[in-house]
Amino acid sequence: MSELHRFLFEGMPVRGLLVRLTGDWAEILQRRAANTDTGPYPRPVRALLGEMTAAATLMQANIAFDGTLVMQLHGDGPVRLLVAEVESDLRLRATASVSGTIDDGASLSEMVNLGNRARCAITLDPRHRAPGRQPYQGIVPLYGDRGEKLERLSDVLEHYMLQSEQLDTRLVLAADDRIAAGLLIQRMPAKGEGNLSRGGDEDGIGLSEDFRRIALLAASLRPDELLSLDAETILRRLFWEEPLARLAPTQVAHVPRFACSCSREKVGAMLTGLGSAEADSILAEQGAIQVACEFCGQQYRFDAIDTARLFVPASAQSPGSSQPQ
Repeated sequence: MSELHRFLFEGMPVRGLLVRLTGDWAEILQRRAANTDTGPYPRPVRALLGEMTAAATLMQANIAFDGTLVMQLHGDGPVRLLVAEVESDLRLRATASVSGTIDDGASLSEMVNLGNRARCAITLDPRHRAPGRQPYQGIVPLYGDRGEKLERLSDVLEHYMLQSEQLDTRLVLAADDRIAAGLLIQRMPAKGEGNLSRGGDEDGIGLSEDFRRIALLAASLRPDELLSLDAETILRRLFWEEPLARLAPTQVAHVPRFACSCSREKVGAMLTGLGSAEADSILAEQGAIQVACEFCGQQYRFDAIDTARLFVPASAQSPGSSQPQ
């Protein structure tokens, strides 16, 4: 079962979270591997997508945002897009779009090609968004302040957090085919409540000796240790001399878990958006419209009758009509 652990350092403006995604992460990969059209992700993509999923879970849990946090990496290399989505109750899903050959030891820059279009985007989409209101989105290039390539996702996100929240952050991320895990250490804002949609306390950047010391301890954690050791062992080994206080979960149900929000109704709405002419063209060519969810692999089939119903107002359909699953 996947785990999320929250903790504070008593008397210090420093907080932390540790996440370990186990069976839920394995299910994401298994669903992708079971897709006969695409097959499994290459190993470097699996690792990068796992780190993204762990990081997105940490960030959503850290800000307690009522809505969906969407983390995306865009580029024009063989990996065009990676997406990890996490809901406020920590339901999560992830996918990647791969369009070329990827060497087994490919780096982040080799996968996404750090050109002008490469970027990391984090979107906060409120659950009850008012009509016409756009989600909040922050975008950071995959380069540091001196123009250097950021080859680790943790470096990209630390840079993002510093720019968006003005808060010092240390991230350690790792993923393989069994586990996606992450450790987040962050300096707490001196005033108010900082999150991705509201700025933090600029004056405190880099000034907390407590944060610097604890961040150095966190940075000593190796990826193999993050993947192989349990949470209790990790926290004890890293912070045994620090006054660490564990926080109980806010709700029992709020544990990370895989869940996809796709549905036949959403796919039908997407087909309606294409228009009847485009839908009829696909039907004429293929005999039926087959749509597979990119996140979970669920297949949705619409034959000619199903498709016709999409373009008939509900009030004009017979009371007994229903769409087959």
